[in-house]
Amino acid sequence: MTDYDLLLKQAEAFAETENDYVPLLANVSALLYEALDRINWAGFYLMDRGSLLLGPFQGKVACIRIEIGKGVCGSAVKGDRVIRVEDVHDFPGHIACDAASASEIVLPLHSGGRVVGVLDIDSPYKGRFSEDDERGLTLLARRLEGLTDFSRLRL
Repeated sequence: MTDYDLLLKQAEAFAETENDYVPLLANVSALLYEALDRINWAGFYLMDRGSLLLGPFQGKVACIRIEIGKGVCGSAVKGDRVIRVEDVHDFPGHIACDAASASEIVLPLHSGGRVVGVLDIDSPYKGRFSEDDERGLTLLARRLEGLTDFSRLRL
């Protein structure tokens, strides 16, 4: 089981050194990729001129831009809600950036009262993400919102 309290402390320690979104989210994506078992991608998509642009991540190559309302990430932004998908092949409009992915969890990130991006984690195993994962990752996402300087984004 993942120690989300430890992940929060580690993210906070990174932010003490630098809170700019690029290095902070790069380190958090590396941290998640190492800490979570049975995943094949962990990273961020960030708002850029009305769509999501690939941000810091760990894993295989990824889609570069995702339109709002498209796929799991775009749907999470449009609805401003966490989406946990047991089987991505059953998700209408799923975007298969990596055909090996079978389940996914996406969590919106906010700054200044608006969605500025998402934390996206994929797994090659169906049903990989539990309610405990959702709770722990939601706490991490909320903490990142308070720690991260998103001011350079092109919203």
